[in-house]
Amino acid sequence: MHLLNGLKSSSTRAFTLIELLVVIAIIAILAAVLFPVFAQAKAKAKQASCMSNLRQVGLAMMMYINDDDGLMPDRRDLKNSLPGGYKPWASWPPSDPRCGWAAEVFAPYIKSKDLFLCPAIVNSTLGGADQVQQTTATGVQTNYWMWRFDRPDNPVPLDNLWGKSEDQAVQDLHLANNPQAGDPKGVSEVEIAVDPYFPKTIPSVAPSLKGKSVHFGGRNRLFLDSHAKYLRDIRTNF
Repeated sequence: MHLLNGLKSSSTRAFTLIELLVVIAIIAILAAVLFPVFAQAKAKAKQASCMSNLRQVGLAMMMYINDDDGLMPDRRDLKNSLPGGYKPWASWPPSDPRCGWAAEVFAPYIKSKDLFLCPAIVNSTLGGADQVQQTTATGVQTNYWMWRFDRPDNPVPLDNLWGKSEDQAVQDLHLANNPQAGDPKGVSEVEIAVDPYFPKTIPSVAPSLKGKSVHFGGRNRLFLDSHAKYLRDIRTNF
């Protein structure tokens, strides 16, 4: 009996305090090493999901154009009448590129109401910015920007695309000589939609937004031929 008790006590030896501290230190080191990797992977997944959303918005635009005799939508009335109306900002952006109008116009061509929401913006600093979010009359939320549909002026400015054909869009953007709009050589270079961004080089940008972008160091962009790609922008950090 005494021999058995001795065997039990020797086989149930507990960890010492030093051993526990070593294990905790190893776990802490692994967490410190792996956490940035997991965070980066999560950010990349959101960027890929955002890219997919933009491509589907581009396909919806193409289907609309095909159904409307080759013309892009002209819904300057929606630009003015959506909740909050047309609202250019004195800081940034200088006009109102929010895309609530597009969510309503392209509704027959899309299956998910979330296509106009970048998943990386939700619960972020940018998510609550007035310059970013817009809700349509039917309750659809949007947070992308569409620069070439950012003003309801009459007549339509050269650097806006309301009601224009693809050929006219390329021609007018060339004539506009707007550095921000670029000088496209074809529809594959005409930007349609983009993630919101607030350049740190613009003094009027609010300190809480200065340098902010949705994806680290840049943004996703959609073009008129429905392809999308990431653009690195040194004027932003995150």
